[in-house]
Amino acid sequence: MLWFLIIGMIAGWLAGNITKGSGFGLIGDIVVGIIGSFIGGFLFSLTGLSAYGTIGEIIMATIGAIVLLWMIRVIK
Repeated sequence: MLWFLIIGMIAGWLAGNITKGSGFGLIGDIVVGIIGSFIGGFLFSLTGLSAYGTIGEIIMATIGAIVLLWMIRVIK
């Protein structure tokens, strides 16, 4: 459980920096990263890709978090 939160925090922080967002704070980054990991997992499964290891999980979650941030900005 703790590892899942750490990966979510890293992915949310990376996605915020990549998309030049203002950030959502620690809790917001964790939430964005966790939701992003689900979105990333879904997108990866659609394309037939898999994430292996910690780095792969972080990349997958970051991609999902970037998609989530993009969707939030489109809706706003």
